[in-house]
Amino acid sequence: MNTKSFPFVSLLLYVFTCHLASAQAPQVPRQIQFADITISLNEQARREIQLDVDALYRNPTYFKIKAERVNLYLPIVERELRDAGVPTDLKYLVIQESSLISDAVSTSNAVGFWQFKKGTAEEVHLRVDNQIDDRKNIVSSTRGAALYLKKHNSQFDNWMCALVSYQMGLGGAKAYFGAEYNGKNFVELNRNSHWYFKKFLAHKIAFEGPTATLVNNNEYLEEIKVQGPTTLKQLAKKLEVTEAHLKEYNKWTGNGSIPSDKTYTVVYIRTGSIPSRPALATNDRQSNQNTQNQTVAYSATSSYPRVTGDQSKATQPDQIQINNIDGVKAPVTTTQDNFTDRIGIRERKFRRINDLDKGEKVEEGQYYYTKPKKSKAEVGQHITQPGETLWGISQMYGIKLASLKAKNRIFKDQDLKAGMVLSLREHRKRGEDIRIVPVKNVPKTVLTNTTTKPAPEVHPVSVSTPPNPVVENSNNGSERVIHTVLQGDNLFRISQTYNVSVDNIRMWNNLPDNNIKIGQKITIYKP
Repeated sequence: MNTKSFPFVSLLLYVFTCHLASAQAPQVPRQIQFADITISLNEQARREIQLDVDALYRNPTYFKIKAERVNLYLPIVERELRDAGVPTDLKYLVIQESSLISDAVSTSNAVGFWQFKKGTAEEVHLRVDNQIDDRKNIVSSTRGAALYLKKHNSQFDNWMCALVSYQMGLGGAKAYFGAEYNGKNFVELNRNSHWYFKKFLAHKIAFEGPTATLVNNNEYLEEIKVQGPTTLKQLAKKLEVTEAHLKEYNKWTGNGSIPSDKTYTVVYIRTGSIPSRPALATNDRQSNQNTQNQTVAYSATSSYPRVTGDQSKATQPDQIQINNIDGVKAPVTTTQDNFTDRIGIRERKFRRINDLDKGEKVEEGQYYYTKPKKSKAEVGQHITQPGETLWGISQMYGIKLASLKAKNRIFKDQDLKAGMVLSLREHRKRGEDIRIVPVKNVPKTVLTNTTTKPAPEVHPVSVSTPPNPVVENSNNGSERVIHTVLQGDNLFRISQTYNVSVDNIRMWNNLPDNNIKIGQKITIYKP
């Protein structure tokens, strides 16, 4: 065999490999969900984005290296964005900005994971000096980016505009967009749409696909919180890694010293089973598919809504958070304008945040959000209980009603059925049926919810256990309901089902707090 043909054969193999990688690139759809926005692409915009996706896949070696960094860093990025109340879809922006290279430097002298200039970094409380550069710290810089994006989104109420402002600055984005997209949850892209957002969508499509997440060498980033003064050399001994390894993954400390001014996050590579934590969206989807035949995987969540803060002052603004979102509890049933005047928020904004109709009353005991809900919940699924509405579920988990509907392709309460496993984080695939699991003690009848958010129609279900609820007439003429607590019930959910307040339920049953148990009998009086 002629040895001179080896270079040519190698070249052919390389071209074939590149072609194969390009062929495996995900195809750009005509409609994309981004944050809480539905993005529609005309054919020219779709082709532009497809070219960028293909380019990202063209070099298999480069793509693999980048995908490995994505799998290391993006779980941390996603967590920090979620904790800050920023849609986790924006995690793909860090790939676009720096390819997740901690010490990347742009031609305009922007530095680090999120490519901050020194002045902007200091505006979002990042330390940048001769000793520490928080721009190179994945945790600190992501918190800074989240703060920056939230601040800009408050001007647009549109995450597409906020994202473009990351490149243009707030003034530039305002001049470019005006108020055209403020508050909009549907956007059409064409050839004139901003290039930066189209390039972002290319990164989102390229790295949320299964090809990217399959790259896994059984390594993950371990994080430890460190309060100085100490050094990476001292930490290396305790962590049983080399000092050079810590320096490689913690370039934010220039000389290896960690000062005592605040708590810093040190990261290093661990090998083995990755601990349970937020991961890429595709990983979550794959996990759900692997467990879809196990009923236990769809256990109902009874701890939502999660209310934190000073609950003794829950009816006052800026005192509590509901699912990590600022909120407030209604002390009495009243009109929207009266309530919003009391809590200091514009009525229109309040209505938009809480997915309310104009003229709909604010109900006593109900929790309402004062900052926007999220496009994804903290948990993956919800098992629909009898009498629930789409609006009630969206409020329970702090997920936007439009996002909940789009993720499950259910748009009417009448289409809800008890036992439906609703997706709270990922979109149901086209043609995929919604899984329905058995719900214990399904009531034969559910009292009609008389609020303007009607409960779905529930058909009689034959069960072997006594029906729930049991309805009696009390001495004062009101209707007395004995409700047996089901799996997934909480006082908030029960109060919505019967259109009464949580406080009244607690008073009627002498409950010291909101804790209830499965099988517990709850007395409810309805006038």
